[in-house]
Amino acid sequence: MAKVAYETAERPARRAFLRQASAAGLFTLGGCATGAAPPPATKPAFRPVPPLARVDARPGRIMNITVCLRPFRAAGPRLDTETVGDKLVVHNYGHGGSGWSLSWGSGMVAVRKALSAGARDIAVIGCGALGLTAAVVAQRAGASVTIYAKERMPDVRSARATGVWSPDSRIATAAAAPPEFPALWEEMTRSSFRMFQSYLGLPGSPIEWIDRYVLSDAPPSGRADPVGFAHYGGWVRDLTPPMESLPPGSHPFPTAYARRASLPMFNIAEYARVLTAEFLQNGGRIETAEFHAPADLTSLKQRAIINCTGYGARALWKDESLVPVRGQIAWLIPQPEVNYGLVYDGVFMLGRRDGIVIQQTGPDESWGYDDANEQPDRAEAEAAVAAIARVYA
Repeated sequence: MAKVAYETAERPARRAFLRQASAAGLFTLGGCATGAAPPPATKPAFRPVPPLARVDARPGRIMNITVCLRPFRAAGPRLDTETVGDKLVVHNYGHGGSGWSLSWGSGMVAVRKALSAGARDIAVIGCGALGLTAAVVAQRAGASVTIYAKERMPDVRSARATGVWSPDSRIATAAAAPPEFPALWEEMTRSSFRMFQSYLGLPGSPIEWIDRYVLSDAPPSGRADPVGFAHYGGWVRDLTPPMESLPPGSHPFPTAYARRASLPMFNIAEYARVLTAEFLQNGGRIETAEFHAPADLTSLKQRAIINCTGYGARALWKDESLVPVRGQIAWLIPQPEVNYGLVYDGVFMLGRRDGIVIQQTGPDESWGYDDANEQPDRAEAEAAVAAIARVYA
C-alpha cells in the first residue's frame, strides 16, 4: 500500500521546522496544520477534502472495549400491541442497528398507540435509546411518564452503539419484512431526521454532521450479504448528500480508491444526557425495576405501557425472533481534532467527542450475526486498531 507523499524539496530551515512540528504532533493528513496547502493546478469539480488530523491508532491508547448486541428481527421492529391483564402493552423493540437513528419516528408510532385508549399516565419499560426517546415523545404529547428500568445510561446496551446515522442498518430482511413495512420505515426515518436537526448547534454537540470516507485498494463493490438484509436507503436519498468518488491525488489517503459521504453523528454520552435532562425537567420519573415475565407488568399503576426493552425482550417476552448481532468497539482516547469517520479493510473508525470509535465490521454484513457473546475480545480490538493504523502508515 502506497504511503502518503509529502513535499521533500524544502529549504533547510523549513525542514528543521517541519521536524519540530511533526514531533509536536502538528501534522495533519495532507500537509502541515500551520500552513496552507498548495493550490490545485485546476479547480476541482468536487468539495475539496479539508485537512484531516491523524488518528493516533496504537493499542496503548485503548481506554475501553465494549460490546453491544443489536436486537435484530427479520420482520422488522416489533410495534404491535397486546393486552396483559388489564394493561395495554405497546411494543417498541427489535430495531437491529438502527435504534438511535429511528428512535423519534418509532417513538411517535408507539406513543400514538399508547394514547389511543385515552390513557394519559404512561409507563415506559427500558431506559436506552428507544425508551428515553419514547418517554420524551409521550411527555410532549401531554402524558405523565414514568420509566421503569433495571439499568440506566451509560450501562444500557444502546450506550455502546457506534453513534452514526444508519436508519436501515440490519433493520429487517428483504424476504421477511411485510409489504407495508418500507412505507412505515420511511415515515419513521423522516420523522427522526427532522427531530435530529433540532439538536444541531446545541452546547456539547449532541448531534453533528461529519464526513465519512470509504477507502479501498480495489475498485468499490457491494459487500456480500448472506443474511439478505433489507436496504431502503433509496427511499430517503434526498435527506443526505450522495456519496462522491474522490479523484486520485485529491485526498491524503494511501488507497487507490476513496469515496466520501456526509451524515449525522450522535455523541451518545451528551445526547443521552440532553434527553434525560429534558425528561426529568418535564416531571418524568425513573424508577429502578426488573421484570422477569410479562405478568410482572400488572403490578404497575399505569394502564398503558410502552415496552422498549431491546435485546432484553428476547428473555422477557420469550421472543425467539430476536437475533443478536454482536458489535465490539475499541475506544481510543479522544482526539478533538479528529472530526470525521472512515471505513477501511472491514474496520470502521469514527471520531466522537467521547472517544475514537474503532469497530470491526468484517468482510460482509453478517459479521456478528447470531453471536450473543458480550465478553470483550482484546485480540479483536487490537487487530481493528492495527487496520486503522495502516491508513496513516
